[in-house]
Amino acid sequence: MTDKNKENHTFNENEAYIKPPAKLPFYIKIFSWAAKKKLGKDLLLPKLLAWYPKAAASSGLMEALAAGGNKTVSKRMLKLIRIQASLSVSCPFCVDMNALEYEKAGITGEEAEAVINGLADACESLSEKEKTALEYVRRISATPVDMSGGFPEKINAYFTEKETVIIASTAAQVNYWSRLIRALGVPAAGFTEYCRIKTG
Repeated sequence: MTDKNKENHTFNENEAYIKPPAKLPFYIKIFSWAAKKKLGKDLLLPKLLAWYPKAAASSGLMEALAAGGNKTVSKRMLKLIRIQASLSVSCPFCVDMNALEYEKAGITGEEAEAVINGLADACESLSEKEKTALEYVRRISATPVDMSGGFPEKINAYFTEKETVIIASTAAQVNYWSRLIRALGVPAAGFTEYCRIKTG
């Protein structure tokens, strides 16, 4: 797109702000093929990151090393955290992606709906520990970060130091992806019914 055409082009919520390069590096092609095979969707983001391969490589490495759920922090807790962080940055693509297969993480439809609709505190099946984690994610996803009202003491009452680092780093990772995706205007891919949220 020429500079003149860019001036006259109006973007909508179904397209990114930029186009991917005409020729993709081989490793982006391989990643895109693998993602499509696993997810059934042709993802736009890795193709856009091909404009700056270091961003593609570093982002991919960060994702590969992300916490996946173990005896320290469960897969269920991490899934709730990822959904909440996506919501906190109002990223439709991220909510869509992170809500995918929530039931496989042991989250019920009612619980997913409660988190998506900002009603987690009223959901009786979510534990106080989970509700505290969700509040923590909302607070650290805010700008500026809000740890007022003695909240660090509440975190320390529910979580070990290791758990706190895992929760904080998982939320920060999703914040990174959410802000990058929103900055490039990547639309939701349609993995779930939760991809339509207010983006402000």
